Amino acid sequence: MVAQAPAPAVRAPDRPVRWTRPATWPREVLALAAYWVASRVLMVGLIRSGRAEPAVEVHQLYRGWYRVLRTGTFPVDDVTWQYPPGAALPMLAPGALPLLSYLQAFVLLMLLADAAVQVALLAAGRGPGRSVWGAWAWALALPLLLGLPYGRYDLAATALAVGALLLFPARPRLGGALAGIGALVKVWPALTVLGTPRGRTTRQAWTAAAVSALALLLVFAAFFDHTFDFLHAQRGRGVEIESLGGSVLQLARQFGWSGRVEQHYGSFEFLGRYVHRLSQLSLLLTAAAFGWLLLWRVRARRWTAATPYDAALSAVLLFTVTSRVISPQYLVWLIGLVAVCLTVEGTTQRPVAFLLLPAVGVTTVDYPLFFDSMQAGGWWPTGVILLRNGLLLAASCWSAALLWRATVTPPPAARPVAGEPGGPRAEPRADPDQDAVPAA
Repeated sequence: MVAQAPAPAVRAPDRPVRWTRPATWPREVLALAAYWVASRVLMVGLIRSGRAEPAVEVHQLYRGWYRVLRTGTFPVDDVTWQYPPGAALPMLAPGALPLLSYLQAFVLLMLLADAAVQVALLAAGRGPGRSVWGAWAWALALPLLLGLPYGRYDLAATALAVGALLLFPARPRLGGALAGIGALVKVWPALTVLGTPRGRTTRQAWTAAAVSALALLLVFAAFFDHTFDFLHAQRGRGVEIESLGGSVLQLARQFGWSGRVEQHYGSFEFLGRYVHRLSQLSLLLTAAAFGWLLLWRVRARRWTAATPYDAALSAVLLFTVTSRVISPQYLVWLIGLVAVCLTVEGTTQRPVAFLLLPAVGVTTVDYPLFFDSMQAGGWWPTGVILLRNGLLLAASCWSAALLWRATVTPPPAARPVAGEPGGPRAEPRADPDQDAVPAA
């Protein structure tokens, strides 16, 4: 009697994932959701306690602007209003929740923006060639800033930029529209269109971005007075104490430079000798960064699924480090863009992420822990800001180099294979049974 082979085990089909039913979620998604909820409860608690982030900007500045904007005008003769007209949207939005205080409504809206980014990154990280590391990077890195992300409106701009980038491959018009709205909210999301592939995608995305930005600008100009007054507030900006130029002046103070720190144009800036020259140098570096990005756009020859994301991170990094102001909330932008890059396995920016994550942690040491001593000066706060800005500078240079190498630098020529046209001629193999004959 012949024994029959055992029948192969039949694998049970995977249960379909239904996002409305958490019981069907994969384990890594459940773990991510649990961490997100726990960490965000802690962040909201820090805002409520007022210890790590007193939310002064929301309590005083944003609520004051809200009261002015409700009258149909932008702030007049207010040098602290330095934002494009679209910034009025997150300032006015808490008024749609009348049962909550202004601070409570604002924090809730920023929490919803955070959740939207988290869900978008998780969805973008599933599939062939994709990775959930982007979703984890966002979930893990944002709490390093303590309660700060919920006490500023940068989460709203970051959500628009992240949405634009993730929509470009399938729906470039909608992605471009979000980028244009983001540009009217805080300028930098306009850089997300820089890396779109040449051809139809670029035409659709860039046109949609321009049209949406112009349309929103016309709406504000029609319904609000003094729409363009924010442009005047940028003329007298100096060197903020946390900027790259500011860290140079922090170090100079330790060697006898006689400059002082004052609240100027809505932030703490250095005043004194050489400050104006450093401010001009920052503007020149920003112009040089823009020129390099244009050169990259012209010279780039290879595009992958990760190229638009990598280019956006490089562009925002370059504009951040050359700016006259590097506020702590700027790190929210960089966390979002790093997370988008990490949703694609082929990204070139993975090493940059490992530089930016410690930069986020050092930023929290700078603000709020050392911010008062930063104004007074001293070796400890100087060392902290030098470390933070050194990490950002290294990350921006490395990011640009990796982007250039992946898209512009020609790949190494393949070594010709023996026997192919142009390759080395194959040598006849000697018979191992035949004695070697010495050459004459």
